[in-house]
Amino acid sequence: MSLAPPPPALRRILGIDPGLACTGFGVVEQDGKRLHYVASGTIRTTSGVAQGDLPGRLKIIFDGVREVIARYQPTESACEIVFVNVNPQSTLMLGQARGAALTSLVASGLTVQEYTATQMKKSVVGHGLAGKPQIQAMVQRLLNLPSLPGPDAADALGIAITHAHAGGSFAALAQATTLSRKTHGVFKRGRTY
Repeated sequence: MSLAPPPPALRRILGIDPGLACTGFGVVEQDGKRLHYVASGTIRTTSGVAQGDLPGRLKIIFDGVREVIARYQPTESACEIVFVNVNPQSTLMLGQARGAALTSLVASGLTVQEYTATQMKKSVVGHGLAGKPQIQAMVQRLLNLPSLPGPDAADALGIAITHAHAGGSFAALAQATTLSRKTHGVFKRGRTY
């Protein structure tokens, strides 16, 4: 069963918090400055597929994101940017999970914006060092939810909220000017000051 697409004046934003074992998703609707909760949840790859079956787990993420898109009909999407962790193997696998989610978004025809965890925390909580409980509490408050969302769903909703707040500004900047690399102050190997 799929929901009707939103009216043209509304933005329906799908936020993705990528993870290999658990990918969070959150859908919010923006009507002017007001945000409304639509749905959230997780796509789990830990059941039905062997833990060592990386391609099978990536397919679950890809298909799961496609199912969320078909059901909730978002008009745009945002995904968390993944940085290097202590364990390079874990980082590589997380990057592959993120790639599966991004591929699913793009294959479905959605525009994708990317935000770091720090940008999301600053947007939702007010500072970049917020913990999971703080993010969950603020997402609950901002979207007027009856209970705390799960940590992965809260992060995904936070990414969607961040895009709702910042996405319009970034789009206006992109249309106003073209981004180009600085040519002054470039050192060897492309470093700039």
